Parts: sequence; C-alpha cells; structure tokens
Amino acid sequence: MILAACGGESDRITSDPVSVRGWINDVKGAQRATTMEMEVARRQQLFQSASIWVENTPLASGGIAENGSFIVLDVPPRAATIGVNATGAEDARIVLQNVPGNADVLIPDIVLEPGGAKVLDPKKILVRVPADVDKPAPSGKTATVAGYTVPIIDTPVAQLMDRRDYPNPGGFRPLATVK
Repeated sequence: MILAACGGESDRITSDPVSVRGWINDVKGAQRATTMEMEVARRQQLFQSASIWVENTPLASGGIAENGSFIVLDVPPRAATIGVNATGAEDARIVLQNVPGNADVLIPDIVLEPGGAKVLDPKKILVRVPADVDKPAPSGKTATVAGYTVPIIDTPVAQLMDRRDYPNPGGFRPLATVK
C-alpha cells in the first residue's frame, strides 16, 4: 500500500471532510501482458508504484492497494484535485467540484492518463451525503467529479459506514501468493 503524498500551503483540517474512494482500472495506452498471470503482475506493479495525494492539502491521508483500490480521507469539501502518479500517467488529475461537506465520493473504474483521468462508466460514480432519510434519495443537487455531473444522494448514516474502507473493485484481483 502506498501512503498519500501531500503538498501545499494549507495545513488546516476541515470540520466537514470528504472521503474519496474508488479504484484504478489501468493507464491509458498501457501495453497489456500476453497471459493472465503476467497481466496480474503488471497491474500489481503499476499500483504498488503509484502514489496519490490531494493538491494543497498536506493533512489528507490515504493510499492505493495492490488491486488498484484507493481511499483518500480529509479531502476538503466544495473543490479539490486528487493527483495520482503512475507509470505512463504521471501527474494524472481527478477534479472534484461542488462536493458538499461530509460527502463520500466513490469513483469506480478510473483509467489514468497524463494530466487527467477518465471513468469507464460515469453512471457508477456516487456522491453520498449523510441525511435523516429512511433510504437513499436524490437531493436535487449535483457535483462534478472528473468532469462528469453526478447527482448528490441523501443517504442514511448507517449506510455510510463503509466510507473509511477501501472499496472492492471486483473483476481484477491479484492472484494468491504461495510461499
């Protein structure tokens, strides 16, 4: 797991931080391996060598797991830029705008590219906020995540218990290592 590397001038922690989670699918234009075992090893190496940070937020923390899953905590609300360095996509960026405080942002299946990132299925991006509701419901507001307009979902607090956990990307999984 790689810990977040942070930089910038501000060292304040916000009272209503955002959690940003998701998983990296790959890097745009990456040469795929010829066998499944080699592809698993290629991606593991890619994810292990990657780093993640939040611009101008040195106290944000998080990391990238060997399956590409990531989490970043203490992201400032409203506007933030998540940066990722990975081989072939140095200085990739995921820009968040109009994200309310205390939100949990889930960004699945990201393809990194130099200076940017694309989401394979933008309809799967979630922006959830804790609310006094019985079941998740659209709030009528939107946020922008990686250039995509996403509805903000009012969500029962009990359903937000996973906001500090690495998400499970499904599909691609590292092979078990036998010693």
